[in-house]
Amino acid sequence: MSPNVEPHPRQPIFRRSGEEPSLPGDETKLEPKPEWRPRYKGSDRLKGRVALITGADSGIGRAVAVLFAREGADIAFAYLCEDDDAEITKDAVQAEGRRVISFAGDLGNQQFCKDVADATISQFGKIDILVNNAGEQHPDKHLQDITEHQLRRTFQTNVFGMFFLTQAVLPHMKAGGSIINCTSVTMYAGSSSLLDYSSTKGAITAFTRSLSENLVGKGIRVNGVAPGPIWTPLNPSGGATKEKLEHFGESTPMGRPGQPNEVAPSFLFLACEDSSYMSGQVLHPNGGTIVGS
Repeated sequence: MSPNVEPHPRQPIFRRSGEEPSLPGDETKLEPKPEWRPRYKGSDRLKGRVALITGADSGIGRAVAVLFAREGADIAFAYLCEDDDAEITKDAVQAEGRRVISFAGDLGNQQFCKDVADATISQFGKIDILVNNAGEQHPDKHLQDITEHQLRRTFQTNVFGMFFLTQAVLPHMKAGGSIINCTSVTMYAGSSSLLDYSSTKGAITAFTRSLSENLVGKGIRVNGVAPGPIWTPLNPSGGATKEKLEHFGESTPMGRPGQPNEVAPSFLFLACEDSSYMSGQVLHPNGGTIVGS
């Protein structure tokens, strides 16, 4: 963590007694290991740019960070508390020849988000790309099983944190900047066991479209990515029931879960000039599931 950012309390909020003590999940312990390394050589599509990515210690966030680094971007990333995973991400970014800084803390804390943005500016001088990827989810079969604490916490991480960090970054972002928010196939198809999580993803999609309208005149594009079932620590570490994990991803037309490095190129496309005429849109790397726009 950068010396410019003080640690923020997080364990008492996330590690609740008797409830999913393994959240947010350690990728170093996950079997089989997710595939996050880029599949192709870089072509300088993000040369000279700075990207701030949340939840990049593992999963989709890590795959995005390393792919962006391969394409020439320096990387700042925020994560909750999985320090071992974060070190792997940092090593992988540095192996691509790019600079990297990381920040551990609770994105649901507005001051932490401001500190992250300020420290990134202090270290790198600018923020060209913001990827709001971090999130949490909890399976519950019945609406009555969702506690007030869980509901507030899920929205605080998935929605409030996205608002807070975007608010902190915008004063530093110039025309040509790109904001990419991670929504989900559950926003479109629904999920009977992820009621609160799916609701946050609906809010994120609406936020993406509305923020696009708000910022398009300033030359800042805002888009989203809605992954389907992707093999990351989020699912086996609390986001899915044991029964669901046994058949995870089998319901997609492709009959399997996706890998993080199959999702990261969607973020790259929306971050670079290849998508210069796109804003307010959502891409769907979801294994072939047909959803409404």
